[in-house]
Amino acid sequence: MLTEAQKAEYDRVGAIVVPDVLSAAEVAELRAVTDGFVERARQVTAHDAIYDLEDSHTPQQPRVRRIKAPHLHHEAYGRLVRHPGIVACLQSLWGPDIRFDTAKLNLKSAGFGAAVEWHQDWAFYPHTNDDLAAVGVMMDDMELENGPLLIIPGSHKDPVVHDHHGEDGCFCGAMDPGRKEVDYRAAVPLTGRAGSITIHHVRAVHGSAPNTSNRDRRLLLFQFRAADAWPLLGFPEGIEAYDRLMVSGQPGLSPRLAPVPVRLPLPPAGKQGSIYENQKGLKNRYFAAAAE
Repeated sequence: MLTEAQKAEYDRVGAIVVPDVLSAAEVAELRAVTDGFVERARQVTAHDAIYDLEDSHTPQQPRVRRIKAPHLHHEAYGRLVRHPGIVACLQSLWGPDIRFDTAKLNLKSAGFGAAVEWHQDWAFYPHTNDDLAAVGVMMDDMELENGPLLIIPGSHKDPVVHDHHGEDGCFCGAMDPGRKEVDYRAAVPLTGRAGSITIHHVRAVHGSAPNTSNRDRRLLLFQFRAADAWPLLGFPEGIEAYDRLMVSGQPGLSPRLAPVPVRLPLPPAGKQGSIYENQKGLKNRYFAAAAE
């Protein structure tokens, strides 16, 4: 459960760090399971349904950038979808009725972990209201040198959805820092000890730099939403599957409509992949913008 001060900080900044939500034993299990996935990646030569790989990946030096939908591939990840500490934090923000969306595990290995360009999660999946957030489980200590999440404070209250389309007019999943839509110099890092969690608002502008340290930075991200927030692009698996995503409280059939800005992620790029693939080759890289 969040304190009043934490809730006020989330409302003001658009993100918070909640310390020590997972135990040392839970973190140790996640690390061991993840090491196993990276070891098995030696047999993988290209992106597939489980792995996104670094460009420098080889069988001799397995370098994994992302494990996709990890909750579907190992129970150690899957148990966290309904972790009581995580659910209690979200209930403090939205009330009792919480629905899960999906998960991903982003790995920034020591010395080469890739950057993620500036973006808003809201641009990818607009809903009827914006009570949505990503919860990041810190599997390692997060410090400025190993590429933590960076948040633009207050950007979740911007009156527009910032443009995430490329020069060809197709959705590329990244903002162009050259447009200076937000003050990137104001970015604050979400740092903390392993076992802590981050919570960032779906409309908060965020990104992360490459890992230039000698320490790994593995962040397990879960996307959640209030049960009355419904995806504007629909849910093709059907209502029964949608309701199975409830992690607390009760589902309903009455979406809450809020006056929030929406910009659809259309038309899609010719080949839609992970955020890394969609952002690959963009002219305005995160680290160039940060240097301005």
